Amino acid sequence: MKKRLYRCLIELTNKKGVSRALKKFAQSKLSKPLIRPYMKTFQINTEEMLEDVSSFNSLHELFIRRLKDGARPIPSVPDCLISPVDGVIEEMGTVSADKQFIVKHKPYSLEEMIGNDAIANRYLGGTYIIIYLSPRDYHRIHSPADGTLETQYSLGSSSYPVNKTGLTYGKSPLTKNYRMISEIRHQYGSALLVKVGAMYINSIVMLQEAKNWRQGEEIAYFSFGSTVILLFEKDTFIPVGTLCPSLKVKMGDILGSLASVK
Repeated sequence: MKKRLYRCLIELTNKKGVSRALKKFAQSKLSKPLIRPYMKTFQINTEEMLEDVSSFNSLHELFIRRLKDGARPIPSVPDCLISPVDGVIEEMGTVSADKQFIVKHKPYSLEEMIGNDAIANRYLGGTYIIIYLSPRDYHRIHSPADGTLETQYSLGSSSYPVNKTGLTYGKSPLTKNYRMISEIRHQYGSALLVKVGAMYINSIVMLQEAKNWRQGEEIAYFSFGSTVILLFEKDTFIPVGTLCPSLKVKMGDILGSLASVK
């Protein structure tokens, strides 16, 4: 019953007109009076922000805020892979032989999520990590490792909530939502960085035009809270022992090591 009611309410409100209106409002000066209440509600850390709060003219400017130099130091550890965003580990595990991964006890299709069977086949038996960004988090996305961008494309159109409730009761939002998929080649294999749009303000802005990515450099930003999914080919990634669901991470934290363990 909860699932049906939730889906009904989401379908009634998740319309293009509503999304456009909310996006326009968030980017306008009309939203400026909401900045400080928003910051108080979500307990946003002002000490690490590059700009002063008074310089923001809209909620959107707050969402895509930059951080002071040194706020997210990049570790100088050989072959490490860092978190590309601030957020919470929602789920992690191994992609099954039938191209599925499990989130909140629900199976998701890897092939459906990335829309390419040949690419999906490369990640069978590999590790996946799902990181959820809440409305309070820093919304910019950074490269998790040094590598070369092999391919990049988008899928999907509308977006449904990707928070804990959305993942539990929603219609497979990770494989239905608008998403930008980037595959990068590193020295031990390939990795996928899937950026999943959030409900209403469905925007992923890519900033990096170069093919060569450097660990820690800014590559994109979300206009609102959302989700990032990392996938690694089998036997090319070793997670740190402390990595687990519900763990809070920040951009630059070490998630594990890239390696060839065949």
